[in-house]
Amino acid sequence: MPKASQSFQKGWVERLKQDPELALEYLKISLKDNGNNPKLLLSALRTVAEVRGFESLAEEASLSQKSLYKILSLSPKNHPRFETIHKLLAALGLQLTVEPKEKKVKFG
Repeated sequence: MPKASQSFQKGWVERLKQDPELALEYLKISLKDNGNNPKLLLSALRTVAEVRGFESLAEEASLSQKSLYKILSLSPKNHPRFETIHKLLAALGLQLTVEPKEKKVKFG
């Protein structure tokens, strides 16, 4: 990662540490705006994991720290299971919800 990107990421993590509500909004917006690109959601989850601390998050999600790093890596080979994402969200005190993209729900 280039030095400017590292500096931005470090500053962003510090800002999110100071404001847990902002971290929640960051994840919500990442999911809403990038639902068709799971790697961007994983990137946001990785940032929030960094804010929370990988060690404590891994423990609360019943994962090893090594597994957590692998799950949240941005490798193109990485495809975490839904169950694992659910564990991570639960450890963060979050849950997924479903709502229509548009006013009209399309069924049938």
